[in-house]
Amino acid sequence: MHGHPPRHSSYDAVIVGARVAGAATALLLARHGLRVLVLERGRYGTDTLSTHALMRGGVLQLHRWGVLNAITAAGTPPIRETSFHYADEVVTIPIKPRDGVDALYAPRRDVLDAILVDAAGAAGAEVVHNARLVDVLHGRGRAVAGAVIETRAGRHDIAARVVIGADGATSTLATLVGAGMYRQARHASGVIYAYWTGAPVDGYHWYYRPGLSAGAIPTNDGRTCIFTAMPSSRFLEEVRFDLAGSYARGLAEVAPDLAAALEGAEPVGSYRGFPGRPSFLRQSWGNGWALVGDAGYFKDPITAHGITDALRDAELVAGAVADGSDEALAAYQATRDALSTGLLETTDAIAGYDWTLSDVQALHRRLSEEMAREVAHLLLMRDAEPVLAG
Repeated sequence: MHGHPPRHSSYDAVIVGARVAGAATALLLARHGLRVLVLERGRYGTDTLSTHALMRGGVLQLHRWGVLNAITAAGTPPIRETSFHYADEVVTIPIKPRDGVDALYAPRRDVLDAILVDAAGAAGAEVVHNARLVDVLHGRGRAVAGAVIETRAGRHDIAARVVIGADGATSTLATLVGAGMYRQARHASGVIYAYWTGAPVDGYHWYYRPGLSAGAIPTNDGRTCIFTAMPSSRFLEEVRFDLAGSYARGLAEVAPDLAAALEGAEPVGSYRGFPGRPSFLRQSWGNGWALVGDAGYFKDPITAHGITDALRDAELVAGAVADGSDEALAAYQATRDALSTGLLETTDAIAGYDWTLSDVQALHRRLSEEMAREVAHLLLMRDAEPVLAG
């Protein structure tokens, strides 16, 4: 698993990236009976930048795939309500039990990613860590026919019916195949976050004041991920050389009660910053290749929907690859876009920070409607593919 050469020279699918999107895609393709190789540049069980928060659609899928129990067994706390703080007004929404989901969860990525990798391995996928994609193999008509990969044991040519890029917004596979963006958002959020113990929150909490936002997300080991967010331009001007000071000032401005409750406490670990990247949709399939997760569709983290997006699209692309036709891959991208465009546009409006508190409440109602559409589609997929619960 840790940098050894692949066991075979040919696979049905080679997946580049073993984070949420890649590991989930591998799990589902292996359950479809395909021979799957998954490559991950990093080590097994490592952390990564993340909002952690799962929305209902993501929890629904993890439950259906039989891996939610492992997430709860890892001590991930259940989230039973979400509170929106618009300055001094608080709107609290309970998580209603339905469709096998009675709570939301926000697992640390070293927990979630490892659980999905283990599930993919148990389903028959081969996972190789400390491995990277360096080129693609070409067949007739410049079709992608496999991958050139590098492990500690050297370079290897691996034939594959399809190569799937789940390697993030700066995807190597996307670059190699020339996959272009055809929709790009106008705005981006810069984010600073840290983990705290003993934080006085229960459930998800989202805070908004003009020009700023923040969030508190309970996760594993009794820790709460608390972030402040702002326009990327402000982050680049004010934050990059003083993460801790900018974090404290932003939190005091947007969530003064929470900031006061943390006075005298120390975060667990260091402050981490993300300067922002505009959301985008990218061409995500071609002759012998596909993209999934942030590689094909990246959305600003301000709405904390990225992991749910990745799980949804893993199921969409896995179904298309198992079908094996260009028509199925084209339908994957079309369905992804239909489910994503409203989410992307609404998120971009929130990430612009050019709103009043009344405006952002309306945007959140629109976001809720888009998420309900997504869940409805996932329920249709569940009813059509009961075998994936195995």
